[in-house]
Amino acid sequence: MTADLTTTTEATLREAVRGIVTAELGLAPDALRDDDDLRAVEGADSIKVLRIIARIEQRFDVELEDSDVFGVSTVDGIVGVVTAALPEPT
Repeated sequence: MTADLTTTTEATLREAVRGIVTAELGLAPDALRDDDDLRAVEGADSIKVLRIIARIEQRFDVELEDSDVFGVSTVDGIVGVVTAALPEPT
């Protein structure tokens, strides 16, 4: 299921990204702050990061650049990369 890009707000985007990240890492939704360094989260590895990115790309129907994705390490950073990749609302 992809998002309706015209109604995606930063809050819903952030909530969706956090949900994907916590699900892939096996964390409770409230166990991760938006500014936590994901590289320091127990159980996070490169395979899980790739799955997180794939799920985000599918959810928002975007293609994220590897250089952008691997340059961030927080939910806030991921939200910024996804926001930049979304088309401008018409």
